[in-house]
Amino acid sequence: MVFGQVVIGPPGSGKTTYCNGMSQFLQLIGRKVAVINLDPANDALPYECAVNIEDLIKLSDVMVEHGLGPNGGLVYCMDYLEKNIDWLEAKLKPLVKDHYFLFDLPGQVELFFLHSSAKNVIMKLVKKLNLRLTAVHLVDAHLCSDPGKYVSALLLSLSTMLHMELPHINVLSKIDLIESYGKLAFNLDFYTDVENLSYLQYSLDQDPRSAKYRKLTKEICDVVEDYSLVNFTTLDIQDKESVGNLVKLIDKSNGYIFAGIEASAAEFSKIAVGPVDWDYYRVAAVQEKYMKDDENFDDDEHSGD
Repeated sequence: MVFGQVVIGPPGSGKTTYCNGMSQFLQLIGRKVAVINLDPANDALPYECAVNIEDLIKLSDVMVEHGLGPNGGLVYCMDYLEKNIDWLEAKLKPLVKDHYFLFDLPGQVELFFLHSSAKNVIMKLVKKLNLRLTAVHLVDAHLCSDPGKYVSALLLSLSTMLHMELPHINVLSKIDLIESYGKLAFNLDFYTDVENLSYLQYSLDQDPRSAKYRKLTKEICDVVEDYSLVNFTTLDIQDKESVGNLVKLIDKSNGYIFAGIEASAAEFSKIAVGPVDWDYYRVAAVQEKYMKDDENFDDDEHSGD
């Protein structure tokens, strides 16, 4: 059984930066990480890539050969990847035994609530390689400063959750920069808990640009509240406590916390509904201590010779 994350979100939400920071954090707490780049437009990777879709197909080549724009080219690339899923499966099989997967996907939002290719690729990998994946949907926190954009982010998040059919966590990324966009109309909890959106509609009514969409906005908010699925957690990728809290949520959603546990169904239920309170930083510290003890032991052996 292999665990991992499918990292998705609009352009500029910080997916590649997230994969880079998350891979470093996971390695610090003792996990072997394989980052899989499935974005054919991402040609400047800050992380070491275990599998790169550009070895199979490049967006620039597709645009030139077929006369497509960036959006059409990305759809073509995902369709091509789905038809050549055996290539990706063969690349991943040697890593399955002992790696944790991070899938870095394109930022074209249509791929995750309209087109089926990206979803089909993930689902085929889940079945063939017995993967346990969580979709981590990044949304730039600055959208909270604009009620109209925030409503759009809510609808996108809900649509993506329903389309992808995976354990799902919505994340307000770049939360450390949120104050630079101006004072929020409400407390941050209002935006993360997604409750009482009628207050947000009142704020929109005060903006003459948004007032004419009053009825549409109300209907969208009603749909989001009726499903009662969308909420957000926050992330500052440079803050290890913030990253650690997110990892705990992800591990609980995809079942990583149950790996290696032999217990009754009742015990599993207790773990599932209870708070996740283990200390990732302590694990890393213990590992570091053992490494130092091993080094000291080796030094003592050599000095005895």
